[in-house]
Amino acid sequence: MKKYSFFFFFLLSMPFSFSQNSALWKGYFSYNEIKDLFQSGDKLFVASENALFYKNTISGEISTTNTVDGLSAQTISSIYHSPNFKKTLVGYENGLMIVINEKDKSILNVVDIINRALPSNIKRINHFMEYNGIVYISCDFGIVQYNLSTLLFGDTYFIGDFGAQISVAQTTIYEGSIYASTKFNGIRKADINNPNLNDYNQWATVADFGWSGIETFETNLLSITNQGNLQKWQGNSFVTITSLSQTPLDFRENEGFLIVTTLNHVYIYNTSLIQIADINSSQIQIDKIQFTCATISNGSIYIGTLENGIFRKELDTSIFENILPEGPVRNDVFAINAKTKNLWVVYGGYNQFYNPYDFYSGPTKFSISKFNKQSWLEIPYEELSEARALSRITINPNNENQVFISSMYSGLLKLENDVPTTLFNAKNTGTDGLTSIVGVVPDDVRVNGAAFDKAGNLWLASSLVKKGLKVFKANGQWQSYPLESVKPSGVLNFGSMVIDKNGTKWMSTLNDGVVGFNESYNNTFKVIKEGLDAGNLPSNDAKAIAIDNRNQLWIGTRKGLRVLSSVDNFLSTNQLNTAPIIILEENLAQELLFEQLITDIVVDGANNKWIGTADSGVFLVSSDGQQTIHHFTINNSPLPSNTINDIDINGETGEVFFATTKGMVSYKGTSTDANENLNNVYVYPNPVRPEFTGTVKITGLIDKATIKIADIEGNLVYETTSEGGTIEWDTTAFGKYKVASGVYMIFISAQDGIETKVKKVMIIR
Repeated sequence: MKKYSFFFFFLLSMPFSFSQNSALWKGYFSYNEIKDLFQSGDKLFVASENALFYKNTISGEISTTNTVDGLSAQTISSIYHSPNFKKTLVGYENGLMIVINEKDKSILNVVDIINRALPSNIKRINHFMEYNGIVYISCDFGIVQYNLSTLLFGDTYFIGDFGAQISVAQTTIYEGSIYASTKFNGIRKADINNPNLNDYNQWATVADFGWSGIETFETNLLSITNQGNLQKWQGNSFVTITSLSQTPLDFRENEGFLIVTTLNHVYIYNTSLIQIADINSSQIQIDKIQFTCATISNGSIYIGTLENGIFRKELDTSIFENILPEGPVRNDVFAINAKTKNLWVVYGGYNQFYNPYDFYSGPTKFSISKFNKQSWLEIPYEELSEARALSRITINPNNENQVFISSMYSGLLKLENDVPTTLFNAKNTGTDGLTSIVGVVPDDVRVNGAAFDKAGNLWLASSLVKKGLKVFKANGQWQSYPLESVKPSGVLNFGSMVIDKNGTKWMSTLNDGVVGFNESYNNTFKVIKEGLDAGNLPSNDAKAIAIDNRNQLWIGTRKGLRVLSSVDNFLSTNQLNTAPIIILEENLAQELLFEQLITDIVVDGANNKWIGTADSGVFLVSSDGQQTIHHFTINNSPLPSNTINDIDINGETGEVFFATTKGMVSYKGTSTDANENLNNVYVYPNPVRPEFTGTVKITGLIDKATIKIADIEGNLVYETTSEGGTIEWDTTAFGKYKVASGVYMIFISAQDGIETKVKKVMIIR
C-alpha cells in the first residue's frame, strides 16, 4: 500500500471563458503519465496526459494547472517555455496550442492548426524550437511559425517532395540553417534567413529514411534515427557515433549534456560525446516502469515515466526521488463513491457490452484510490488478491470502514480499514454463493451491481450465470435466486442495482430491461422492457437506475430516459409501465434526452437529477425533469470529457463528482441530504448585497419541511416544501419581482408541525 504526503498546492489562477464560476469547481487529475518536460531557469515544466505541473528546482514548490484553470483536457504532446517572453506553449495531439502568459496567468487557446483544412490525424504538435522570437512548431504535416511578440502565426512550410505534407519530429538551427528531422522522409535543410521557406524547393534533403530527432549540441549537429543510431554531421553527411538497443523516444540537449531517452534507458553524453551515464529503469524499484522523456537541471536528471510521474536523481548518486502531485492513479476513472467523508475510485471495468476482456485489452490489473480530503491513498493491484476488472464500490452504511469492490472478473473484494481482507469467489462462498461462468476460465466471476438492504445484507448481481441474483447476509451466509421467470435461460448480464423503501431490488441489464425482485412477496420478479405492453422502455439496454425522493424510479437506457411513477407499483401492479418526460422547447413538445445514451443518474438532496451521458456531458434537471438547470460540457465548463462514466454526490457537502474518460472534477452543488432535525439550519449569503446575483440557500433542513418567507410586516413572499436538506430562494415574490431591501423572516416547520425554526435574512438592494 502506498501513501503519499499531501502538498497544499498553489493552483495557478488563470481566467477563462467558462460561463460557470470556476470557484465552484475542483479538479482531481492524475499527473502520472508524463508526455513531455522542459527545464528553464529554476523551474521544471511538466506536461502530463492533460494537465500541467511545475516544480521549482530550488525551493521544491509544486503547482498545477488543469481544466479548472482553463486548460484543455485534450491529450498533450509537447511543452515549451520561453524565458525571454515569459510564455509557456502547450501542444496537443489534435493540433490545439495553448499559450500561458506567466505575467498575468492568462490562457490563450490557439486553434489555427485545428482549423486548417488538413486531415485531422496529421495535426499533432511534436516539438517547439524558438529562434529570434519565432517559435518553429514541428507538426505531423510540416512546420509552422509562431511569433511570440504578436501571438500570431506566420508561414507554414510543407517541406516534402513537391510540397507534400510530411511529419516533422524536431527542428534545430545550425550554422545559419534550419534542419528538420522527419519521421519517414529524411532530414531537410534550408537557409534560416531565406524569406521563401514556404517554397519546398528551398529545402534540400541531406539524409534519407526516418529520424526521431535533431539537436545542435555545442559545435556539433547531432541526429538520431528511428532505430536508435546516434549520428553526427560531418560537413556533407551524417556518420554514426553509437547505436542504441531501443527506439529513441526523446532527444534533447540541456546544460551542456545530450540526453537520449528510450523505453528503459536514459543515456547522457558530455560535450565530447562521451557517454557518462546510462540510467536503467531497473534501477528504480518499481515493477515494469517505462520512461518517456528526460532532462537535466542543476546537476540533477529528471525522468518522465508512462505511469509513475517524474523521478529525480543527482548524476553522481543512485537515490531516486519521486515527484508527483497528489491525485488518482489514472484519469480514465470508471466508478466512484463519494457518499462518505472519503472518495473512493476504481478504474474498471468492462466495455459497453459488459465484456471485461475487451476493456484495455483484457481484465485489467488496476489499483484502487482513496481520497480522505487531506491525502490520496493508493492500494496497488499487488495487494488486491489479484482482483481484476474492478467496476463498482459499495460501502456498508453501518460501517464506512467496510468497503466492497465489485469485480467483473474475480468476484467481490472486501476491504476493512483500507486493507483488502477477502476476495469472495466460487472457491469460498459455498454451493449457494458465487459461481463461475460455464465454459470460461474457472476464475471468471462477474459481479457488478451491489447494494445493502436495511437489515445489513449485501445484494449482488452476478452476470452470465444461473441464479445470478445473490445475497451475502449479515450473518455471513450466502443465498442465490434463480431467474428463469425473467428469462428462460436464467442468465442475464447485469449493470447497476438499487433497493427501494419496500426492499425491492431493481437491477439494470444489458438486453433484458430492468428487473425488480422482492423476496418478501413470494420471491416475485417483474420486468420492465421495450414495448407499450411490456414497460415502454426505449431500449432493453438499461444503463442507469435511480430512486428519487418521491419514490419514482428513473431509468436511463441506451436510447433515452423513462420514469416509473412509483416503486410501490411493484407491490400492486402485474405489469410495470414507464413514461417519458415531455418538455416544451420552443413551444414544441419533445421527449427529455430523446435517444441519448445515458450512463448514470444521481438524485441530489433537492430531488434534482444529475444525468450523465456517453457523449453529451452532464445534465442537471429539476425534480420533475421539466427544467434543465445546467448542461455541463467541455465547451462551457471544466468538465474534461463529454463521456461520463460515473456521478456521485457527497450528501453532507453537496459536492457533485464527475468521473470521465479524461479525468475527474467536482462541482460545488447547493443541494444536500436531509437532516434528522432543524438544529443546524443555516442561511447564506446573509446579508444579500447589491452585487450578488445568485440565490439564497437555506440548508440543514429536514425532508418535507415547510418553508415560508415573509417581510417584516408579515406579507408572505415565498413558500415551498423541502425535498432534501437545502432549498433555494431567488429573492423574488413568488417569481414575479425582486423583493425590496429589508429583513425577511424565514419560518420552518416539520411536516408534523412539532419541530420549528425561525431564521432571518437581510436583503440590500
